[in-house]
Amino acid sequence: MPQVKIHPVQMLMPLVDLKAQFAAIRAEVMAAIEAVMERQQFILGPEVAAFEDEMAAYVGARAAVGCASGTDALLLALMALGIGPGDEVITTPFTFVATAGAIARTGARPVFADIVPETFNIDPEAVGAAVRSSTRAVIPVHLFGLSADLAPIISIAKSHGLVVVEDAAQAIGARYRATPLGALGALGCFSFFPSKNLGGAGDGGLITVNDPALAERLRVLREHGSGSRYHYETLGLNSRLDEIQAAVLRVKLRHLGQWTIGRRARAALYRELFAQRGLEDLARSPVEPPGYEHAYNQFVIRCPRRDELRTFLSQCGIPSAIYYPIPLHLQPAFADLGYREGQFPNAEAASREVLALPIYPELRDQQQEEVAGAIARFFGGG
Repeated sequence: MPQVKIHPVQMLMPLVDLKAQFAAIRAEVMAAIEAVMERQQFILGPEVAAFEDEMAAYVGARAAVGCASGTDALLLALMALGIGPGDEVITTPFTFVATAGAIARTGARPVFADIVPETFNIDPEAVGAAVRSSTRAVIPVHLFGLSADLAPIISIAKSHGLVVVEDAAQAIGARYRATPLGALGALGCFSFFPSKNLGGAGDGGLITVNDPALAERLRVLREHGSGSRYHYETLGLNSRLDEIQAAVLRVKLRHLGQWTIGRRARAALYRELFAQRGLEDLARSPVEPPGYEHAYNQFVIRCPRRDELRTFLSQCGIPSAIYYPIPLHLQPAFADLGYREGQFPNAEAASREVLALPIYPELRDQQQEEVAGAIARFFGGG
C-alpha cells in the first residue's frame, strides 16, 4: 500500500515572535554588545551593576542581585534564607518545575497548596491550611503575568513567622494594588529566559531584596560563597549574570513599559473578538481582578475540550502551547512527597483545560482575528 505523504501545516504566525522584537531594537542591542566586546570585561562589570540598579528602581526594591537564571534566583533566595533539610516551603503545584525544584535542591520539602481556579494562582486559604511547625517560607508564583493575591498570603506569613519569596519569573511589569511585583515579599525572583516579557539573549536571572544584609549574602552566594578573592565564607554557586546579557537587558528594559502596554492591548482585543463571536463561556479568557495589572506573559484560555481545540487550531495554522500539562504533585520527580491524584483538584483541572495563544506586542489585529475565527469555527460558529 503506498504511503500517504502528510504535509505539515504552515503556521500563520509564531507563538512568540522574538525576531520582530529584535528588528525594532537591533541597532541599540548591537551597540550595547559591541561596547562590552570593546571593554572585554565579561563578569560582574559595569553593565551588571547598572542593570541591577535599574531593576531595583523599576521594581521599587532597595537592591537587586543578578544571577545566571531564574532557577538560580529561586535557589539562591532560599539559600540566603538558610532554608535546608527539615524545613518545609509552601508553593503551588501548578507552575514550572523550577519553583518546587529549587526547594528540593536545598534539602527542604516542597509542600503544595491548591490554586484559585479563576486566576491559576495559589489559594491563600490553602496556604494557611498547609502551615506546620516546620514551615519556613511561602513561594507564591505570579503565573502567566498575573499577581497572586499577596495581601492575605503576607498576612498569613507574618502571623506564623514565615518568609514570602515571590516567584515573579513570568510577571515583570505586572502590578498588585498599584505596586510592581518583586518587592512586596522579602525577595523577588525573576527570569530573563528569552521568551519572557523581558528576555535576554540566553539565560539570566535576578533577585530583588529590601534587606541590605540579605542582598550582601546573595552576592557572596552567587560567587561560590566568596566575599573576597579566595576566601570562602560558605558554600555557594557559580551563578553570575554576565555582562553581555546585562547589556542586552538594559536596552530592553527601556522598552518594557511600552511592550507591557502592547501586551495588555492585545489581551483586550482577544476579549473583544471572543465576545463578538460568543466564545466567552466556551474558551474562557484570563481574568484580571480589580486592583491587578496583568502583564500577559501568556494569554491562557480555559476549554474543557482543550486537546481537541489545540489539534484543530494546529490544522488551521494557529500555534498554541500547554502550560502545564501535568501538575507537579503528579510528576515522577516529586513522587517521594507522597501526593496522590485528586488532592489538588483545581490544579489538576487547570492542567487538563489550559491553552496558551499567541500574544506579543508585534502581533497584528488580523492575526488575532484569525485566531478568534478558528476558535469560533471549532465550536461551530463563523
